[in-house]
Amino acid sequence: MSLIPLLPEAGPTRSQLPVHEQNRAIERESRGRSWHFRERFYHPRMTTRRLLGLVVGVALLVSCDGRSTPDPAEGAIPAHNATEAPLLPEFADVLPTADPDTFQRLLGQLEGTPVLVNFWGSWCPPCREEMPRLVAAHHEFGERIQFLGVDILDSRTDARAFMEEFGMTFPSVFDVSDAIKTSLGQFGQPVTVFFRADGTFSFAYTGPIPEEDLHRQLEAIVA
Repeated sequence: MSLIPLLPEAGPTRSQLPVHEQNRAIERESRGRSWHFRERFYHPRMTTRRLLGLVVGVALLVSCDGRSTPDPAEGAIPAHNATEAPLLPEFADVLPTADPDTFQRLLGQLEGTPVLVNFWGSWCPPCREEMPRLVAAHHEFGERIQFLGVDILDSRTDARAFMEEFGMTFPSVFDVSDAIKTSLGQFGQPVTVFFRADGTFSFAYTGPIPEEDLHRQLEAIVA
C-alpha cells in the first residue's frame, strides 16, 4: 500500500511535544517482521561492578516510565478485526509500538480490506467527543472495514483507561512521538484517514469527524 502525503482539512496544531534526544548510541536491527533495538552504553572505564549498577539503574528507570516499557505480551480486550495480518494486534489494548515503517508494512498487509485509521490520544478533548461515534461505527462496519487506531503522545496506562471507558474493541498501535501522522503529512488532532480495499487513499478528516461524514466515507470505501 502506497502512502501519499495527505493535506489536512483544518489548520495545523502549532504546539507539538518535543522529542528529547537521549545521550546514548542505538543500533537498530531488522529481524523478520519486527524491529529490535539494541542499546549500548559507553563508558571509558566500565568495571563489572559499575556495569551491574548501571543495568539495575536502567531497569528501575524503565519500569517507572510507561513510555519506555517493552511492548506487553498480552492484552485484556480481544480485538474485533475484519481481517488477519501478522502485524495486526489480536488484542485491542496491547498497544504495540509502531513507527512509520512498521505502520506502512501493516497497511500493506491489510490490502484487500478497506481500512479506517484514527489518530487519538487520551489527553485530547476532541478525541473524547469523537470516540463514541467511532465505537458505534465500528460496531456497525467492523465486519467489513478494518478499524485501526494510532495512540499518540500518550502513556499506555492512560490510553488503556481511555479504551476501557469508551468500550473500544478495535486495535491501536502506540506512537509516542507522533511520527506516523507526521509522515502522512497530517497535522492537528484527531485525524481520521480512509483507505479503499485496494490500498489507495480515499479521504482524510482533521478534527472530530461528524457522524454524517463518518458514515458517508465508510459507505464509500466499503462499496
